[in-house]
Amino acid sequence: MTLLAHDRYCDEIAHQVAELRAVVLSGAELSAIVPTCPDWSLEDLIRHMGGALRWVNALVRERAQEDIPFDRIPLCGGPTERGDAAALDKWLGESGDLVVEALREAGPDTRVWSWADIPTSGFWARRMAHEITVHRADATLAAGLPYAVAPDIAADALDEWLQVVEWVQRTASDPSAAELRGPGRTIHLHATDTEPGLNAEWLIELGEDSVTWRRGHEKATAALRGALTPLLLAFYRRLPLDAPGLEVLGEREVLEFWLERTSFG
Repeated sequence: MTLLAHDRYCDEIAHQVAELRAVVLSGAELSAIVPTCPDWSLEDLIRHMGGALRWVNALVRERAQEDIPFDRIPLCGGPTERGDAAALDKWLGESGDLVVEALREAGPDTRVWSWADIPTSGFWARRMAHEITVHRADATLAAGLPYAVAPDIAADALDEWLQVVEWVQRTASDPSAAELRGPGRTIHLHATDTEPGLNAEWLIELGEDSVTWRRGHEKATAALRGALTPLLLAFYRRLPLDAPGLEVLGEREVLEFWLERTSFG
């Protein structure tokens, strides 16, 4: 696995903010429930995402060595009035500008607190690029709009999600993750629409002691095949396994078992 360049992540955050702003201004009903995050309305989702960007901006700008509570961050919750698409759009744009500027200035190697074991600004550039990539999918599903993502970002988002699952399982920070361990079960993910150089295939091993993964084409207990974007969204539980263009091979219950126990993302 090779990380993308720091500037690539910064560019993608800026791009995804612009795409998410387009959803806000599309005329979509801000009070509509987000089907993939049913506790949130579309406006709640936008406020969550913009608040996360402002939180990371504060962490990086302050070179924080411990977490910063949201209530210490100006405008972290969004505009005062609800239901105002223009105000929400402006606030989201400013949130994106702030965090991209902070991340570019810091570069990838500045020490910054993180909840994982990678305390760098580079961790946050990658995390925010994929956080907003997936939450924009939530927003487009709520608004009934099309969704697409660049192949390099989609593949790296799958890498990063597998690393997060590894970390959660290793640190026992979510009890359900421990249940992933067990003998003789493997999952193969296979993107069918990418250039060979991207190597968009993954083999996940649910071992007795740990969960491990690697890129590559190998036979597995269960496989999920399809175009890279729906493959990503299904593995993030944003699309069902039987969504158009996806194919499950082997023991479907192994995939369902995985998805049920990685619901912390």
